[in-house]
Amino acid sequence: MDVEIAHVTPPGANLFAELGFTPEEARQYHEEARLHIKQALALKEQLMAELVLWMEEHKLKQAEAAHILHVTRPRVSDVVNKKTAKFTIDSLVEMLARAGKSVSLEVRNHITAKSG
Repeated sequence: MDVEIAHVTPPGANLFAELGFTPEEARQYHEEARLHIKQALALKEQLMAELVLWMEEHKLKQAEAAHILHVTRPRVSDVVNKKTAKFTIDSLVEMLARAGKSVSLEVRNHITAKSG
C-alpha cells in the first residue's frame, strides 16, 4: 500500500483550481463551498446557543447537563465554548431533543438578482 503523500493543498488555496477546473469554475465552486460552510457554522452556533440557554434556564452545571444529554462533561464544555468543528448538526439536534427541545427546519429559496 502506497502511503506517501503526493500533494498537499495549502490553507486558503482554491482546491477546485488545484483539481484542474477552469479559473471561472474554480472561483464559482470555491465561493459556493465557502457559503455552505458559513451557513453550516451559523446553524451549529445557533444550536449551541440554544443548548447554553437551556443550561442557564435550568441552572445546570456542565456535569449535570452532560448526564441529561448523554455526553461527557468535556463535550458540554465544547458546546459552551462554541467549538463547532467538534460537532455535526445531527449531534447537536440530538442533544437538544434530550433537553426537551424540538428543532424545526425552514427551507428558503435563494433569489439572486442578475443585472442585465
